[in-house]
Amino acid sequence: MADQKPPPLEADERETARALLQYQRESLVRKVADVDEDAARFPLVASGTTLLWLVKHLARAETTWIVERFAGEDIQLPDDAVHGSDTLASAVDTYRQTWARVDRIVSEAPTLDQRCRRVSSDVPVNLRWVLSHLLEETARHAGHADILRELIDGRTGR
Repeated sequence: MADQKPPPLEADERETARALLQYQRESLVRKVADVDEDAARFPLVASGTTLLWLVKHLARAETTWIVERFAGEDIQLPDDAVHGSDTLASAVDTYRQTWARVDRIVSEAPTLDQRCRRVSSDVPVNLRWVLSHLLEETARHAGHADILRELIDGRTGR
């Protein structure tokens, strides 16, 4: 797997966050490419984390934070539990569809200072915080995927 570095760019804060988030999203998808279905759902670490769960979880995380909490939409959140009928391809498709919806909402927001319409705590957060959090969470889980993929077949690279 070729090592792909983050895109260098000179842009405003929103575009920089969006580009780095997209890089991490694509890094995760590259990590699961061509993985056997059984290997994608096999837990190789004590926590039970699998490649399939990571993809499903990040689709849920982006939907939760941007669509439900930031935009305030009443939606059915994607399930991040791994079921027998799940496939890696369907999870990746769902994740990619999530990107389009999330990116549209982020691009239409008038400012990164805009607060979430729904929050799960007493502390309000704005879009800037949400994007930073999603970048952090996606990068963290892409790192988990790096380790799992290396344990599965020795492949490394971003």
